[in-house]
Amino acid sequence: MEELIAKRYIKALKSDFDLETVQNISSVFDALADSFKDDKFVSIIVNPEVSAENKSEILLEAVKPANSEKVNNLIKLLVENKRVSIIPAIAKELKKDIANTTKTYEGVIYSDSDIDAKVIDELGQGLSKKFNSTITFTFVKNDFNGIKVEVEGLGIEINFSKDRIDSQIIDHIIKAI
Repeated sequence: MEELIAKRYIKALKSDFDLETVQNISSVFDALADSFKDDKFVSIIVNPEVSAENKSEILLEAVKPANSEKVNNLIKLLVENKRVSIIPAIAKELKKDIANTTKTYEGVIYSDSDIDAKVIDELGQGLSKKFNSTITFTFVKNDFNGIKVEVEGLGIEINFSKDRIDSQIIDHIIKAI
C-alpha cells in the first residue's frame, strides 16, 4: 500500500524535475530514510504529542541540502497528511524508478564460498548484455550451499544449489541404470 502512495508522490516529483535533479533528491530521501532506522528518531516523528510544526521543522532541516522549494513542499504535505512514515517507501521507489529510467541496476550474489571478483564482473557483463542494461554486483558470503544471484529491479533470481544438482545427478544415474 505504501508503495502505491509513494509512486504517486514520485510521479509528481518527476514531472517537475530532470533526471539529475531527481537523482539528487533521491540521495536526500535515502539519507532521510536511513534516519528511520534510528528508534529515537522514529519515536519523535510518530509521537502524536509532537506537533506537526515541530515534525515539519525536523524534516525540513534534514532535506535542506536539496535546496528545493518543491521538496520542502512535499515534506510539508507529508506531515500535513500524516504520511511521514512512507518516506522510506518513497526513497526505495525513487531508487527503483531511477534504475528503470537509466537501466542501471545493482544485484547481489550470495554464496557460502568465495567468488573471484573477475567472475563477478563477468557475470555482471553477461547479464548486462542479455537485459540491455548495466548491472553491477556485490558479493555477500552466507550459508547458502551454492550460488544465488538476485537483481531486484529486474525481478531476476538465479539459483544454483549444490544439493539440488547432486540429487539431480543421482536421479539421472539411477534412471540410466
